Amino acid sequence: MKITGVETVRLAEFANLVWVLLHTDEGLSGLGETFFGASAVEAYVHDWCAPRLIGKDPLALQARVNELTDYIGWRGAGVETRAYSAIDIALWDLFGKAYGKPVADMLGGRSRESVRTYNTCAGYKYIRDARAQSVANWHRGASDGPYEDLEAFLTDAGALARSLLDQGITAMKIWPFDIAAERSAGWDITPAELKAALKPFEQIREAVGDEIDVMVEFHSLWSLPMAKKLARELKPFKTYWHEDPFRLDNVGDLAEYARHSDAFVCASETLASKHAFREYLQTGRAGVCMLDLSWCGGITEARKIAAMAEAFKVPIAPHDCTGPVVYAASCHLSMHATNTLIQESVRAFYTGWYPEIVVGLPAVERGFITLSQAPGHGISFRDEVRQRPDFTSRTSRES
Repeated sequence: MKITGVETVRLAEFANLVWVLLHTDEGLSGLGETFFGASAVEAYVHDWCAPRLIGKDPLALQARVNELTDYIGWRGAGVETRAYSAIDIALWDLFGKAYGKPVADMLGGRSRESVRTYNTCAGYKYIRDARAQSVANWHRGASDGPYEDLEAFLTDAGALARSLLDQGITAMKIWPFDIAAERSAGWDITPAELKAALKPFEQIREAVGDEIDVMVEFHSLWSLPMAKKLARELKPFKTYWHEDPFRLDNVGDLAEYARHSDAFVCASETLASKHAFREYLQTGRAGVCMLDLSWCGGITEARKIAAMAEAFKVPIAPHDCTGPVVYAASCHLSMHATNTLIQESVRAFYTGWYPEIVVGLPAVERGFITLSQAPGHGISFRDEVRQRPDFTSRTSRES
């Protein structure tokens, strides 16, 4: 088998997503995906990566990864790393399809048949509209469905928690501190802002007690002194983990932060490669390794990070709040890795816009995710995607 074409696909409605298709001379194709800076990633895929892939054996997976990454190395989740990540996911999809097995089995077998999920409380517009990723810009009209969960945690987090528990989902992630962080660039929070940010936690505990685990997402927005203050303010609410309280320019700062937090330190979707995660683990304060398959280097690098975290006795919790391919690939890794703690998902996505563009999604039932026996990661575009008016593609082929 050899790669005969490298195709990128974009949909204007989801402007930050880019998909990569690797086509082969045996008629099989592998599908990958990454998020953010889609046009720059697309250009890099065709200018740098495609000439190094076309004509090569996709099943020699580590060799393909080595050829792409030897020059640039690994230090950040920039355009190069995001491109490699998408390509690597596509290679694993091909690897599974070539042998007729799911990626979870091709990784070396499953550690479990289902994995607990938590709901990240984003809404339907969160990826469709980049402005919606700013909490301050959220309230803009009618909902697209019953799970407008970002608005829900800002207005009635108790009712949101009850809704999740009714579906068997026993963990949720919210980010009410972002409003103050966006105003002050993370340097300050007023007493009124602090009271408003703590209200959702009060509502959740009043509504459901300790029946649901509450993860706190800080989106790397805070200064270290303010992050420590917020950790102390959250102690009465028994929060499960605190995710990315500040930018991890120096992961060693997490050791100082952890002294003020009773919750697990969780980091980070923004870290790329096993080398960055090694530094995180060596702080001695890592509670959870939150790795994003579309930013860390794909499945190949993620399985190494998971194994390294296991040696440090630290669990992994793959990040997902972007697109359906990374979601599915993350679920396969979660089924395989011995030290998987929990898998992120967004019900507004997997019941909303994901099924509009793909088929083969993992199933979510009573708070647990299961996989089909479909080969590869199981995700493919709906036939009608290529007829969408916002569809564009670019293909590099053998000359």
